[in-house]
Order: sequence, then C-alpha cells, then structure tokens
Amino acid sequence: MKSAIFLLLAIILVAPASFSHEEDESNFARFDFVVAGGAGVAALLLLTAVSMIYGKKAKKGTKKIMMGLFIAISVSVTLYLAAGTVYTNMISETGGPVHWHADFEIWDCGTKLDMIDPSGLSNRVGSPEIHEHGDDRIHVEGVLIRKDEASLHHFLELTGSELANGHLMLRTNGGYVEMSNGQACNGKEGKLQAFLYRITNPSTVTKTGFIYEQVKLDNPEDYVLSPHINVPPGDCIIIELDEEKNSTDKICETYRIAIERGDVSGG
Repeated sequence: MKSAIFLLLAIILVAPASFSHEEDESNFARFDFVVAGGAGVAALLLLTAVSMIYGKKAKKGTKKIMMGLFIAISVSVTLYLAAGTVYTNMISETGGPVHWHADFEIWDCGTKLDMIDPSGLSNRVGSPEIHEHGDDRIHVEGVLIRKDEASLHHFLELTGSELANGHLMLRTNGGYVEMSNGQACNGKEGKLQAFLYRITNPSTVTKTGFIYEQVKLDNPEDYVLSPHINVPPGDCIIIELDEEKNSTDKICETYRIAIERGDVSGG
C-alpha cells in the first residue's frame, strides 16, 4: 500500500514537468494540453485502481491521503488547463481561436499529385491546429501563437513535406515526390512556381459577387493564408513544376465552381 502511494506521489511531482509548455521544431511555444490531460487521467485511474484493491484494508489516515491525492490531481489538472488556455489566448497574435481554410493543388509537369492520406481516428495529416483531411484543403483551427504558423512552409512541414528555395519534397501514399528548379519537365527546363487566387474585396461583396485576382508568389514558403473560413473568399494555392511562366491555367475546384455560378469574377 505504501509503495503504491509513493508511486502516485512520484507521478504528481513529475507531472508538472510534463505539463510545462513545449516548443516544436519551428519554435512555436504552446501548452501541451493533451499530455496534461492524459497524465491527469492516468493518475486518477491508477489511484482508483489502488483504492479498489487496498481500500478495505487501508487505515483511516491512508484513506485521507488517497482522498487528498484525488483532490490534488483533479484541481492541479483543471487549474493547468484553465491557466494554459488563458495564457495561450493572451500571447496569441490572433487573439484567440481562428477557423481558416484554403484550398491547394500540387502539379508535377501536368500531373496532379495528392498528399498522403490521413489515417487513424484523428483523420488528419498535420497538427490539431493546422492539418489536411485528404480534401486538398488546409484547415487552420485553434489558437495560433504567431500568424506565420499558418504559412505554407509550416503547413507542409507539419504534414511531413518540405518546401524551401525552389524545392518541394511532397509526402504521398506512394512515397516522397521531389520537384526542384532545373528539373526536366516535358522536355523543357522546369521551375517550381506557386500561384495564388485571392479575393480582393472579401469584406464588401458587390452585386456581382467577389472579385478575384491571380498573382505569382515570389516566396511561396513564406506565404500566410488569408483569414477566411469559406473558400472563396479563402485562398486557392497552386504549386506547379512547369516551364517558367507568369500565370497558370490550373485552378481549385471551389474557385472554378464559384466562377461558373457567377459568384466570383475577375482574372
């Protein structure tokens, strides 16, 4: 019985270290609510098991200690989650949770590529805050410590891919596909390029609907998504290895349909 109590005390003492905020590879400090909640639940389950096994044999003083542990663990985890939520919202550049979306397509010399499909119960590729559900859509859901967490580079990094300096390594179901400047493409010298369809009047919709423009991104890895829940007015991003050009004929399905319906116009 005493050894079980000592084990529980050890968990309580070690737990704060695991509860401390973490920094991922991109130095975005963030509280690990999953670890905190998981550690708390595990400790409570262990304490419950010990109580069921030794409860009848335990002395009155020991029972008080166990009850105190129940209260201490519950209160500690609750306070941590509450304080972490408030603190994260306070330091967030977005001022709290956001819900943004952007569609994207990746083309390799005229062949459309698909990012690796999600698996598991979460049904996503990426992090809880920034991910993809196998739908060619970037989902930004939650609190962003910095707005550049919603950059194209960070999204691809979280999904196991990499985009930098004219080079893309895309994680697909069939393995990694690499595209780079200078790579042969349909008998010509290819260049990795990115084009953006964006709405120029997202706040004021005219009688003819949204107005869009297509621009070529000079540094696509640094591009931060527009803050919109629907697409359009959310972005459509085309990443393409092809001969160098100023515009693309590729377009996301959401934009194509909106243009055909007359909800979006421009060029």
